[in-house]
Amino acid sequence: MSTAETKSDEGAGERPDPTGSARAPGRWLRWIGRSTIIVLVMAAALLGLGFLWFVWSVPDEEVVLTHDADGIVALTGGASRVTDAMELMANGRGKRLLISGLNRSTRIDEVLRLNPEFARVVSCCVDFDRSLNTLGNAVETKRWAENRGFRTLIVVTSNYHMPRALAEIAHQIPGAVLVPFPVVTDKQRAEPWWKTTAAARLMISEYVKYVYARLRMNLHPEARPDEVAMLADRMRAK
Repeated sequence: MSTAETKSDEGAGERPDPTGSARAPGRWLRWIGRSTIIVLVMAAALLGLGFLWFVWSVPDEEVVLTHDADGIVALTGGASRVTDAMELMANGRGKRLLISGLNRSTRIDEVLRLNPEFARVVSCCVDFDRSLNTLGNAVETKRWAENRGFRTLIVVTSNYHMPRALAEIAHQIPGAVLVPFPVVTDKQRAEPWWKTTAAARLMISEYVKYVYARLRMNLHPEARPDEVAMLADRMRAK
């Protein structure tokens, strides 16, 4: 065999396989696609299980308190929250009451007019703040509790709002003892949340807010966000 033929045969043996090189990117794309689907399925499963836990953790009955606390905190925004908190205060369940999240347009005398039976309690033992959301409620609760030396707090809010409220306040005051007092309406007792579109939408929305709050706390673990504290200062000055 001639030298030229030998070189030709060697060159032919060294030529790359175009089919194999084209196949490699395809394998990577399929692997990435399968991995993405698996991750999405796992994330959906975790969210679904988390929602089941959230629904299970939402109280469906009001509780009977067995111990008093230093203070009572009512987060406004739902039916009967303020009235129930004032009733607890009138019964001596706390030394002082904070009504957190009072609407900017609401005057204190309007609160008295709507709750005339608690006029004495409001005049002596109730404080107000005008925070705008649950995080603001928690920041104001921390200010109020620290200024008064309170370490045990009864938290009054709607049952579906209770998990997020407790999480936010506990994040702001890690050492405080929080006693939940969930407000459950007659309608909630009479009809399960999954039977009405509005109630189901409310529960899902609250769960999404809870997940977001938990993620925010994990990503920004500082106990008191500066921007919220500044907002609280401005709202207090108004």
